[in-house]
Amino acid sequence: MNITNSRGLSQSVRHSLTMAHRTLLKIRRTPEQLADVTFQPIVFTLMFTYIFGGAIAGNVSSYLPLIIPGLLVMTVITTSIQTGVQLREDMDTGVFNRFKALPIARIAPLAGALLADTVRYFIATTLTIAMGYLMGYRPHAGFGDVVLAGLLVIASAWAMSWIFAFFGVIARTASSVQGISMIILFPLTFLSNALVPSQTMPHWLQIFVKINPISHLVTAIRDLANTGSVNSNLAISLLGAAIVVLIFAPLTVRAYMRKA
Repeated sequence: MNITNSRGLSQSVRHSLTMAHRTLLKIRRTPEQLADVTFQPIVFTLMFTYIFGGAIAGNVSSYLPLIIPGLLVMTVITTSIQTGVQLREDMDTGVFNRFKALPIARIAPLAGALLADTVRYFIATTLTIAMGYLMGYRPHAGFGDVVLAGLLVIASAWAMSWIFAFFGVIARTASSVQGISMIILFPLTFLSNALVPSQTMPHWLQIFVKINPISHLVTAIRDLANTGSVNSNLAISLLGAAIVVLIFAPLTVRAYMRKA
């Protein structure tokens, strides 16, 4: 029985990796699918830095240690919305119906899509940090700490993608998935300390910002990249990501298996 379960698990993993490879091949043939993770980091970094830099920090160079980690979180987390949108589009076009006829694990198309999207998060992370470096951002922490900060935001985005994948399975259209996702993500990202220090906000708004999980993630990224320090914000971010996966992964898989 254990051998059978082991073989079934190994086949599911292998099929999921194959489906992830299929998604990456699709992106290579239609590179415009990467527009959001290539243009958005560049546009966001330039726009927000030069608009808010002088007003908040006095100059752009002083603002970069604050804004680059914040934009890194905003950009990569926002990118995770595309997971649910693309999933809904594939289901609407009948691609997943074709997969039903193939001798593959039923969960493979869903798992493959989620795995492949980590490549998108990596691209968005790399471009945001690179843009910051070109503009003069110099993290005081070592290279290893910056890499850890990037891995943390990628892991958090992957966890968030389970929420949007759930909407992708249960929603009727891709546009509704995007609309619902933005309603959730817009206040979480902008009502945080990503762009401005929370101390500059009204007291009633500071209360929300301080308990906002995005604020904890932004602070953890800033501490890692700028000073190399690890504190409770890192633990809270990892715990929050784990809770999201524990809640939404079973919900998404259950909803998907009903339609697969």
